[in-house]
Amino acid sequence: MAVAGVLGVALATGGLTSGTDRAFAHPAPGAGQSQSGAGANPRGSTGHQSPSAAPPPAAPRAFATGGPVLAGPVDGAGTMPTTAGLQRDLAQVLQDNALGAMNFAIADGNTGQLLYGSGENTPATPASTTKLLTAVAALALIPADARISTKVVKGGTPGEITLIGGGDPTVTGLPLDQIRVGGMPLDAESAPASLAELAQRTAIALKAVGTTAVKLGYDTSLYSGPLLHKQHDAMNIAAVTPLMVDEGRIDPKSPDEAPARVFDPAEQAADAFADLLRAQGITVDGKATPGPAAVGAQQVAAVESPTVPRLVERMLTTSDNTLAEAIARQAAIAAHQPASFDGAVAAVTGTIQKLGVPMAGVVLNDGSGLHTGNLISPLVLAKVLGLAASPEHPELRPVLTGLPIAGFTGTLLTRFGAASGAQSAAGIVRAKTGTLGGSGVYTLAGTTVDADGRVLVFAFMSRTPGDGFATRSATDRIVARLASCGCH
Repeated sequence: MAVAGVLGVALATGGLTSGTDRAFAHPAPGAGQSQSGAGANPRGSTGHQSPSAAPPPAAPRAFATGGPVLAGPVDGAGTMPTTAGLQRDLAQVLQDNALGAMNFAIADGNTGQLLYGSGENTPATPASTTKLLTAVAALALIPADARISTKVVKGGTPGEITLIGGGDPTVTGLPLDQIRVGGMPLDAESAPASLAELAQRTAIALKAVGTTAVKLGYDTSLYSGPLLHKQHDAMNIAAVTPLMVDEGRIDPKSPDEAPARVFDPAEQAADAFADLLRAQGITVDGKATPGPAAVGAQQVAAVESPTVPRLVERMLTTSDNTLAEAIARQAAIAAHQPASFDGAVAAVTGTIQKLGVPMAGVVLNDGSGLHTGNLISPLVLAKVLGLAASPEHPELRPVLTGLPIAGFTGTLLTRFGAASGAQSAAGIVRAKTGTLGGSGVYTLAGTTVDADGRVLVFAFMSRTPGDGFATRSATDRIVARLASCGCH
C-alpha cells in the first residue's frame, strides 16, 4: 500500500488540487511544442478549483520534455551478477586515485539484494542525491494527479484582493513559448502556471461584478520557520517562500545553473502581478502589502502547476534546489507536518522509513541536499532507487523517468563522453548527480542495465580535495564498466 493511503493528504491546506483531467506520472514523449500567450495555459480556474583536467566546454543542458528520452528500467530477466564477478571486473576502475575516499553500494534492481559494496552502511555527504529521498517521499504521500494552486481571493473589505502563494515556485511571468528549462522548451504537460493568465482571469472576474480598482495584498503564511537555507547564496537557491515567480530569478531567461535571485521573491511576484492587473485595465492602489488572507475568503481566480510527478521529474533532471525545497514542503503538508525545513525533514524521513528503508545514521537538514550536514549511506540511496524500480510501487516511477540520462539530459548532459572514457554508457545509465565542489563531495546514484539485461542500482559517494572533473570521470568509468559487464 502506498504511504499516501496510510497518512492521508492535506490537499486544500497545501494549495494542492486533485483531478483526473491530465494526470499521469510518466507520459509518453510529446512533440516538444510550447504554447505562447497569456491564455495558453489551460490549468486555471475562475472562482472555483479546477479538476484536476579541464572539463569540456559547457553545452546547454537539455530537459526531457513530455517524458523520458529513454524508457525507465524494466524488470531484467538476465543472470544476476555475483559479488566475486563484480570485485574482479570493477577492481581496476575502483583503484583510480582520483576517487579519493569512496563509499559505494551496488544492488540488484529487481530484488534489492546488495551485490557489492565498500562502506555501504557508512553515512556520507549526499549533496543533491538527497533529492532522491525528497522525490520518493513526495510521490508516496501525494496523489499523482495533484497540482499546486496559486490563487486570488477576496479581501476582508470591498475592493481588496489577496494573492496567495500555494508553494509553486515554477509560476512564470514569461510567455510560455519563451520558457526554457535546462535550455530546452517545455511541452504542454510540463508548462508552468502563468502569472499573466492568473491576472487575466482575475481581471475578468473583477470586471464581471463591476470592480475596476483594487487594493492588493499577498499571503505567504503557508510556510513557517526560517526563510533562508543555511547555505543560502541567492544563486543556487532562492529564499524559500510559497509565493514566487520564475523561482525568484532576477533574469527569468538566464541560462545559468545558479542565476542571481531577488532579495524578496514574494514581493517580486506581487509587484509583477499588480503590473499585469494594470495591463488588464484594473487600477491597483499603491504597493502590494503582505498579510494573511481572510479566513474562508471567496476565491476569485486560480492557476495550477503541472502535476506533482512532473514537478518531481523536473527537479531531478535539472537538480533544482528551489523546487526541491518546495516539493519537500508539499510532502510535509501531506504528512501533517509544518511546512518548514524541520517539518519537511520529518515528513521525508518518516515516509522513507515506513516504506521499509532503514534510516539509522541518516541525517537530513533540507530537501535539496545543499546542506553540508546531511548524511546518507550508499546503501540507503540504493534501496530508495530500488523502491522506485519495484513493481510494487508504480507511484514512484517518476523518480526513474526524472533521472538524467547519461550524455543526453540534465546534469548528465556533458558527462559520459569521450573526455571521460565512459562514452560506452551514454544513453544507458540514468543517475542523479550530487556535487558540493567547495567540500570535495561528488556523488552519483542511479540505475543501469548490465550486459545480461539485469537492472542494477548503484550509489557512489566520493570525497576528495582533488580535481572535480577527474573524480566525476573516474566515477563515470566505474558505472560504464558496470553497464558493460555481466560480472559473473
